[in-house]
Amino acid sequence: QAQLVESGGGLVQAGGSLRLSCAASGGIFSFNAMGWYRQAPGTQRELVARFTNIGSTDYAGSVKGRFTISRDSARSTVFLQMNSLKPEDTGVYYCRREPTGWDRVDYWGQGTQVTVSS
Repeated sequence: QAQLVESGGGLVQAGGSLRLSCAASGGIFSFNAMGWYRQAPGTQRELVARFTNIGSTDYAGSVKGRFTISRDSARSTVFLQMNSLKPEDTGVYYCRREPTGWDRVDYWGQGTQVTVSS
């Protein structure tokens, strides 16, 4: 079954760390089309970090230097290491597999809640 499943969210104090994981199944993992997005209540979903189709990484300005995206292709998994968390990082974090040249479907996970207390 083609799906993305996130894990690792939770409640953490400001300044703490969390590591999110996204496991892709059904053969949909793509080396350069995986990313993380987040949505806070009352706001639009926004990019947090992603791998680009030219092999680089792209980060939202608000998380640069604090968050790191990585991947394990053998496990079809992408990670988001989040350090120095702030209350404004609170939201639902979603994993995404962008449409690719060989599969035009835009896959999203169900999301995992991250709450940072002050």
